[in-house]
Amino acid sequence: MEMKKFFSGHTVAFIVAAAVSMQAASTAIADSTPQEEYIEKWYRVAVSEMYRSGVPASITLAQGLLESGSGQSELAVYANNHFGIKCHDWKGQKAYFDDDRKGECFRKYPHAEASFQDHSDFLRYRDRYKSLFDLDRSDYRGWAYGLKKAGYATDPAYPRKLVEIIERYGLDRYDSYSLSDIDTAYNVRDTGSDKAARAARRAERKLAKEARRAARQARKAGLSTPSGLPESPVLIEAPVPVEKGEYEEFSFSMSRQMYSQNNVPFVYSVEGETYSSIARTYNLFIGEILRFNDVESDAELKPGTVVYLQAKKGRAARLVDKYVAEGGETLWEISQRFAVKLSALEKMNGVDASYLIRPEDTIVLR
Repeated sequence: MEMKKFFSGHTVAFIVAAAVSMQAASTAIADSTPQEEYIEKWYRVAVSEMYRSGVPASITLAQGLLESGSGQSELAVYANNHFGIKCHDWKGQKAYFDDDRKGECFRKYPHAEASFQDHSDFLRYRDRYKSLFDLDRSDYRGWAYGLKKAGYATDPAYPRKLVEIIERYGLDRYDSYSLSDIDTAYNVRDTGSDKAARAARRAERKLAKEARRAARQARKAGLSTPSGLPESPVLIEAPVPVEKGEYEEFSFSMSRQMYSQNNVPFVYSVEGETYSSIARTYNLFIGEILRFNDVESDAELKPGTVVYLQAKKGRAARLVDKYVAEGGETLWEISQRFAVKLSALEKMNGVDASYLIRPEDTIVLR
């Protein structure tokens, strides 16, 4: 019996072309190196993090490639830790591996996307890395050598390795990507339909959503660069000189420079001053100025101390979400630095003012 003709010549040609295309794509994937596969898998997350935190995507990808062995290290596979970040004050799950010492504690993440986010925060909220955010996002060399200078790695060749990775794989192209570029990539990307793939897509899209929200907040607050990234934390956290007339209630005392932190006016104390004398100068009750600064009546006032003239806020300024301690600070000093009420810091962090802050402790500010 003669078989019926179901397909036209054009249809057959299309099917053959599609099959050839799929075979070519499969061959290309098979021929990809682990490094290229890593870049393709994670560049969207790196770009999202760039817009959320300000860390250039090229630096994030290069560090991830180097630190995780292109995602194939035991730490990356078992603990989803792509950047070798150790436990410090980590309250999540932990994994133990031999590194500089035997059985060192490393952070274990529920998914790799959380590792990328933690890496961005690790850099943005530590004082020793904050000056890097003053660099242009295209200055990957400045970032690479700045990381080494700030103590990120002990290997003297670390910055050279990062630069070589960036230039070998052209990672700097991702520094000019927009959030729209990665939205388009998400729409055409196929990562499979199994449970792990669906979870990965959800995590990636969540990071992209957070990046868009952070970008909107930064623009609204006037804290974004022309390229749409958040301003440098150095600039955001710097005290702002107050112009005459900005605070009418203190206009009579503007012969002395006043500053503002988190929209709270303050002055720096000078030799011989007390809280009481500053209160008189600014027509405040002594009880008010003590309360504004979370100090007792017998508190010593050293020269150069920040003295607030109004009540501090219940949380820090926008984009100042947390502070990673260098060690040696008190909760009160952090309260004064960021103009956040001491009681608010105690509540947000579940500690009291006597808490001994250790190096790498994360203090939530908003």
